[in-house]
Parts: sequence; C-alpha cells; structure tokens
Amino acid sequence: MAKETQVLLPDIGDFADVEVIEVLVAPGDQVQVEDSLITLESDKASMDIPSPYAGEILSVSVKAGERISQGHPIAILKVTGEAEAAGEDAASGEEPVPESATADAKIPASEDIEPPEQAPPMPAPARVADEAPAVPVPGEKEHQPPPVKAQLSEVPGRKAHASPSVRQFARELGVDLSLVQGSAPKGRVTREDVQNYVKAAVSGGVVAAGAGSPLSLPAAPEVDFSRFGEVETVALGRIKKISGAHLHRSWLSVPHVTQFDEADISELEAFRKSLKQEAEKQGVRLTFMPFLMKACAAVLREMPEFNSSLAPDGEHLLMKKYVHLGVAVDTPNGLVVPVVRDVDRKGVMELAGELGALSQKARDGKLAPADMQGGCFSISSLGGIGGTQFTPIVNQPEVAILGVSRAEMKPRWNGTEFEPRLRMPFSLSYDHRVIDGAQGVRFTTRLSALLAEIRRLLL
Repeated sequence: MAKETQVLLPDIGDFADVEVIEVLVAPGDQVQVEDSLITLESDKASMDIPSPYAGEILSVSVKAGERISQGHPIAILKVTGEAEAAGEDAASGEEPVPESATADAKIPASEDIEPPEQAPPMPAPARVADEAPAVPVPGEKEHQPPPVKAQLSEVPGRKAHASPSVRQFARELGVDLSLVQGSAPKGRVTREDVQNYVKAAVSGGVVAAGAGSPLSLPAAPEVDFSRFGEVETVALGRIKKISGAHLHRSWLSVPHVTQFDEADISELEAFRKSLKQEAEKQGVRLTFMPFLMKACAAVLREMPEFNSSLAPDGEHLLMKKYVHLGVAVDTPNGLVVPVVRDVDRKGVMELAGELGALSQKARDGKLAPADMQGGCFSISSLGGIGGTQFTPIVNQPEVAILGVSRAEMKPRWNGTEFEPRLRMPFSLSYDHRVIDGAQGVRFTTRLSALLAEIRRLLL
C-alpha cells in the first residue's frame, strides 16, 4: 500500500531564506533514499537536499530562484513498502529527515595544499563573517551613498526587515540596511535589494569601505576587447562570485600589513617521516599541515590578540577562548576554508585524521555549512605548488592569516661551516588596527622557533 508523504526542508544549520538554485526532480520521477531533490545556495556553500525515502515524486513545491527556510515543503512523495512508517512521521512534521541526511554542501576540493585566502571567502575565503553580530553596519549620515530611487529609503534610522542571511550579506558589503528599500512583501529587504543598492552606490562613485569610513573609487573604464582580437565571455564560478564581495570588503576595510619570515623545518620533517608507518597503521596520512596547525595553536594561546575579532564599534576586542583553525583549500570551483575545531586540544594524529576526513568529504561534495564556520585564524598553503612568498588576504572577521610557501634546501652557517637545512618561507598578514608591527614580528619569530624545535610544544 502506498503512502503520500510531504518532504520538508530539514535543519541546514544557522541559515534561513536560502535560495533554491536548481530543482533536480519532476513529477513522475522515481527516487531512492539519499537521491538529491534540490540544490540550495547559502552565503558560503551550495547544498544538495537528499530524499529521506524511496518512492515516486507526485508534485514539487519549490522552484528555482525561490528562497526557503527550515520546514518549507519541497515535494510530495509516494512512499511504498518499509518506508511507509517513516513517511507518516515526515507527513506529520516529526523528524522528516534522519540526522545523517541533513544538508551536505556540494563543494569538491583538492588535497590539503591550499592557495591564498581569499576569505573568504568567502569565501571564503570564508571563512568567515559568522562571528559578527546580526546588526546593520553603522555609518555617519554624511558618509552614506547618495539616494537612488526605488533602492533607498527616505526614512533614516528605521529598523530594516530582513532575514539573518541578508543582514550578514549586508554587513559583508558594508551596507546600512536602514537605507535599503525592500522589494519583498511588507517591505522585507532581499539579497537582490542589497545588490541593487550597492550597484547604484558604485555607479555614483562611492563604496562603503568599513563602518563609517567610505572610500571614493573611480569607475573602471569599459573596454571593448573584441577590437583587438577574438574574445570569449566565461562566467565566474559560483564560489568565486559568492566570495568576491567578502574578499573585496576585507581588502578595502582591513589595513593589511604582511610580515615575512623563514623556519628551519629539517628536524620536523625528519620526525614526520619517522611517524609515517605509525600513521599508516592508524589509517591516516600524516602531512606537514597538522604540525603547522599545532604550532599556530600554541602561538595563538600565547598571543591571544591574534585569536580575537574587532567588535563592530571598533573600540573593543572579542577574545575567543577556543582555537578553531581554517585551512584554505583550492577546488575546481574556487576556494573554500573548512574549519578544524579545538586544534590546541588534539594531537597531530587526530588532526591528520580530521583533515583527511574533511578532504574526503569535500571531494565527495558533502561539506556542510557548519564545516566552514567558526574559524579564529586561517592557514593558506601553496607549499605543494611552488612560489616563494605571498601576501594572503585577512579572512575578516579574523585578524590574521598565515601564508606558507614551498620549503627548499639552503646552506646555513652553523658557526664553523655551511650545512644544508630545509627552510620554509612563510608570511603573516594581519589587521593593523588590532596587531602592531612588534606583535607581528613576535608571532612569526615564535612560530619559527616552534617549527624549528617541535619539542618546544611539550613545554
């Protein structure tokens, strides 16, 4: 006997009003458990929502471009056989989707060799703007973008009606929501309203570059490149489009300083290789990254300003009592920054296992939004690709990011003769509003000492 069951959007974490970017089924389709029904796109990831049961799709309740939240109907499913009992629970709204089937982000990734942040995030980079409180960015009245018809409110100081995700999006762009006219029912501000506001502001020659600190930018000239030869227009990848605003905001609003240094990792690398067989027995791939993460966590504990975020008022620091590190990962679609939690409390083998699991999860397209939230400090490594040094972009609201380049053997004078040593160049970019130059040098010096003598981590 068949049973009709309504499939609802499950809990997808701290997200609401998420856009449906693709509907993957149609009435009459047969689906199995875990088959994807729709694809959603949040501020930092895309997610496929799987079917909790097998059966036939009778109707679809959403369409591409629609924004939905937890509990929103997705489809009516004709469930047969053993799934009927579970279908009754779903139809009643109780446990519509098993915990293991909650939203998984579809973002493939490479190994743990990562290019510079972004970010940010979005992306990134982004890691990323989830630390900021859900309030509009304040700004002086005379510094606001010029009024534009159909986009701006003429009622200053009004409380904007917008979802948490739209508020976060506005914060990332430095937009005061009280100045944006909502186009949705009851004046609700949508993501598109914020985008239109920014476009109008940019066309007027003003871009908000931080809380109350606008920056005038000349409009870039439009060039017809086809006059010089054949051209092809290719769309930016989805992740790059999402993280672009975050990267731009971070670069404009954070006064960056980058400190360069080198670390002698000869003993560390020998120690890592000596543990290779033990790691294989535990089923993990022990790379250099877990050691680097442990060293960074130790320095962050010693220098807590690097493990903080600047409060929205610009006059206080939010000091974090936990150490969660974001590791930037290059993917075919752009950069993502998965976060490993409580790094200071875990050993290198455990960290290696978590990194391996995150990498596999990313390759399978199953990174959840929660996997990329809560970072305190980011690490971006190009060591497996090449280069010498680079200047990574601070993954705001974090205040610092580490960039690691390829290590190479160099002659080093030991007092009596030159000897070959494996030297790893690295760079630390930081927010100069929070970290001064002396602190930056102390951080890189301490990190270099820990990497040169890994036993110091036991002290």
